[in-house]
Amino acid sequence: MDLVSFARGPALEVALAVFCLGVVWRIVGFALLRIRRNFNEPRNSLVKAIIGGVIATGSRSWPHSEFTVRTGAGEALGYGYHIGLFIVILAFAPHIAFFGSLFGVTWPALPNSVITIFSVLTFTLLLAVLFRRVTHRVLRMLSNFDDYFSWFITTLVIVTGLMATAHIGGPYQTILGLHILSFDALLVWFPFGKLMHAFYIFPSRAINGTLLSRKGAAS
Repeated sequence: MDLVSFARGPALEVALAVFCLGVVWRIVGFALLRIRRNFNEPRNSLVKAIIGGVIATGSRSWPHSEFTVRTGAGEALGYGYHIGLFIVILAFAPHIAFFGSLFGVTWPALPNSVITIFSVLTFTLLLAVLFRRVTHRVLRMLSNFDDYFSWFITTLVIVTGLMATAHIGGPYQTILGLHILSFDALLVWFPFGKLMHAFYIFPSRAINGTLLSRKGAAS
């Protein structure tokens, strides 16, 4: 068995199993933490509370104008590389074929040249994010292993993908195998690190907004 066969065979199967079980475990744990009786009398109806949760999901997805000067650059970097990642993951023909093999659904792909441009831009933004983290005194103090390793494993997938596409760094099959293995490692790490925020970010904002609206507070 060569590296590519191992990476997209047994390694990928194990990684997908760990990813799925880990995500379910984390979501169930998150849901159970929220199951508790609230004896306070609600100041708003359930419908208004839910609407408040929906509003909070949107309003908390971008900084208030009072903080834009200080946090605008970081927000722009964050949104930039997240959008780039989504485009590269969901619009590259081989990736679409992979999702098709899993779910039986495919969609049109962007040209390879466009994906390469977005990959380079995403890699550049990830480097800028790292530079900002290590040079910003407060961010540097707040950062831990999870922050840096999550950045590393995400960036590694992008870099090995670029190397495979450009046919640089070694034989194509070897680089492709390393790219798939790095993706396998990302899947294994995903449920246990801060990458899990992909599943948490919008539900948590909606829940907090709903709870605040129930108390009659604006979020």
